[in-house]
Amino acid sequence: MVILYSFIAAAAAMLGAILVLRFHKKAEKNSILIINFSAGVMLTIAFTHLIPEGIEANPSAHFYVLAGFLIMFFLQFVVLFHPCHDDECLTHAKIGTPSVIGLSFHSLIDGLIIAVGFEANTGLGILTTLAVLLHKIPDGITISGILLHTGATKNKILGFSLFTALFTPIGAILGMFLFKDIQPAVLGALLAVAAGSFIFLAASDLIPETHKCKTRTAPLMLFIGAAVMLALEHLLHH
Repeated sequence: MVILYSFIAAAAAMLGAILVLRFHKKAEKNSILIINFSAGVMLTIAFTHLIPEGIEANPSAHFYVLAGFLIMFFLQFVVLFHPCHDDECLTHAKIGTPSVIGLSFHSLIDGLIIAVGFEANTGLGILTTLAVLLHKIPDGITISGILLHTGATKNKILGFSLFTALFTPIGAILGMFLFKDIQPAVLGALLAVAAGSFIFLAASDLIPETHKCKTRTAPLMLFIGAAVMLALEHLLHH
């Protein structure tokens, strides 16, 4: 199941790339709806599933939530390539070896998060996969949009997207071996780190895009995303 769901998440990144190539303007215009919905989903999973289960397994989990947030901040803004979302930045965007390495590493982390979720329980694994999947669609749209603006060919965009997306199942398979028969306290810490990373991604990558909205429709999608996850949680517990 870990491998299957990690490939589904990887396919979401490819879907974002394909949408840009087929419907460039519409994809960019409507991606804000997915972005806000995804932010609501990620925050809800972090606060209602990952953090509580992490604390249950490890009483010090709240420190690891902060650690997860800080690690993602360091990786995203200090070590790795961070895609520029503003139009005026497009001329400065250089999609080369550093960005391939950075985005591949980001996908690897997504795969590890999926593996951690499934190590806790199947339900949490499916929920973490859903969160990863949803944020990968706008990621794919953003990255492919930048590549398109820099004059890259369709084959290069698809090849770049496929290469980076495949690191999600690689990370998941790696996690299956790393996290097998893991101690509860360590699993709790990892769940908390995953929660911190989700909070970071929602707060840093997704929610800031809302400033570009010209109507209230897109921001409301965050509440819809949260409501859907809360409803799903209610169904799972009854």
